[in-house]
Amino acid sequence: MTRILALDTSSDACSVALLTDEEVKEDFRLTPREHTKLILPMIDALLAEAGLKLSDLDAIAFGRGPGSFTGLRIAAGIVQGLAWGAELPVVAVSTLEAMARDAADKHNRQWVLTVLDARMDEVYAGLYQVQAGEPQARIPERVCAPERLEDVASQVQGPLAVVGSGLVYEARFPQALQQLIEVRDPDLQPRAAAIAQLAQVYFQRGETLTPEQVQPIYLRDEVAWKKLPGR
Repeated sequence: MTRILALDTSSDACSVALLTDEEVKEDFRLTPREHTKLILPMIDALLAEAGLKLSDLDAIAFGRGPGSFTGLRIAAGIVQGLAWGAELPVVAVSTLEAMARDAADKHNRQWVLTVLDARMDEVYAGLYQVQAGEPQARIPERVCAPERLEDVASQVQGPLAVVGSGLVYEARFPQALQQLIEVRDPDLQPRAAAIAQLAQVYFQRGETLTPEQVQPIYLRDEVAWKKLPGR
């Protein structure tokens, strides 16, 4: 039985999930700017409800980005500390990929474009074909102006769902892409439950990190990440 604790603080939402024996329990809250205060009590409560300690887990997973710079630093720092203390491996999951998995379940679509508002008139974007619950990337995830998504339309081979806060820029998407959109969900955010489910697949493949290897993925090169002192 695989037991994985997952967390995500990459957006206005703060979420924690616990995967045990194919069941996932999640605490999901829309709590802008309260992640630091809430995340550890949420983790403690979820583990206590399941009667588990950190040492009972097989791995800890987190949404590694892209997303809010501050939120990604919070998640990476918490995961580093917990995994180091409990001597657990870490699974890093793309927030865009987790959104695609969630969107495929919610909207019954195989093709999903995930777009997050990256500010500065740009979006974080990833295109996925979701098969048997596992998203397959069809373009490299990126940060770009909305107009620069011109290669997406040529990859899509079915009804397209577009999800995430980046839909605020839909009017600036290339016309060929706009014509393919059948489902729009601007409110869908990264969730720890989807991260836990994807992390189970990666864990079984042996795709894990040591705590000192943990780092957020910003997609903007100018943002620096500092690991735990001395690591």
